[in-house]
Amino acid sequence: MSVTSLVSARRQRSLLTFCSAWLALLAVTVIASLLIGAGQVSPARALAVLTGSQDHDARFVVYELRGQRTLLAIIVGMALGAAGTLLQSATRNPLAEPGLLGVSAGASFAVVLAISLGASAATVHFSVAIIGAMVGCLLVLLVTQVRYVGDDPVRLVLAGAAFSAMLGAITTLMLLFDQRSADEIRFWVIGTLAGRSSAALWWSAPGILLALVLMTLLVRPLAALALGEHIATGLGHHPRLTRLLTLLIVAVLVGIATAVAGPIAFIGLIVPFVARAQVGSDIRRTLWLSLLIGPSLLLLADVLSRLAVKPYELPIGVITAMIGAPVLVAVVRSRRLPTL
Repeated sequence: MSVTSLVSARRQRSLLTFCSAWLALLAVTVIASLLIGAGQVSPARALAVLTGSQDHDARFVVYELRGQRTLLAIIVGMALGAAGTLLQSATRNPLAEPGLLGVSAGASFAVVLAISLGASAATVHFSVAIIGAMVGCLLVLLVTQVRYVGDDPVRLVLAGAAFSAMLGAITTLMLLFDQRSADEIRFWVIGTLAGRSSAALWWSAPGILLALVLMTLLVRPLAALALGEHIATGLGHHPRLTRLLTLLIVAVLVGIATAVAGPIAFIGLIVPFVARAQVGSDIRRTLWLSLLIGPSLLLLADVLSRLAVKPYELPIGVITAMIGAPVLVAVVRSRRLPTL
């Protein structure tokens, strides 16, 4: 057996090992999400429901409230994890994250604008958030005027932070002058999985799953792009088209996730960082691992949000920010900040 085959087999075993570990953690967090809540249904009552109890009140809480919330966390976690991995690979920038490049801010601004114009937070169409996400990201790329997006990671992140701050300020002003909108989305704008209708779950799932299927078509072009523009072109790929399609899929994933759960920060940064630390920077491995890491971390943060100020809940965006900010500091303070 050649050295290349041995290395490939070793990497395959490593990927399977980490995937199995994260799958086990995902199962544990799913069970914890069903058992633990800020309300009066204790873990013991919830466990009794899962083992066949006919406690109607507890069954409603476990299956209708916590169960639906758990499914939503899995879908949103997969979307944000995959979006962060795709965005970092397309820009070849380890600091690229939907919340730092104007994607989440654009989606949030579009949703708040739609609500201010008369739409309901419960029924706002996902296309509004998707368009906002695309516009926010494209504005950042246009302002930086970087021919090859990954060549200047600091400039790109600074522009994204500036645009995110500007859109956030405009969004806040809109809420200050429109009390109806402020009352309707004051918790949504921080990011939360609580109180979402079943319609939001069933409308969001097909769009996110379709985008996740389409992203498989970009794995090989993005892997070639990691070798450089000229090599990717020589292999028959089109770097600019690959980046454009990647940004489109990222906008769809983040737009739908934001419309459903609000802007949840740092998941798109943490997930690729953890995946690369375990299986390397090859997107053919990190992307699949991110689909398990994303929902696991989001469910963990959601469980913590229920326990932090019991019997109340913290918005999940607060928990992810508290976890993600130290990770961002660690990435920035690392000795070497390479492009991907």
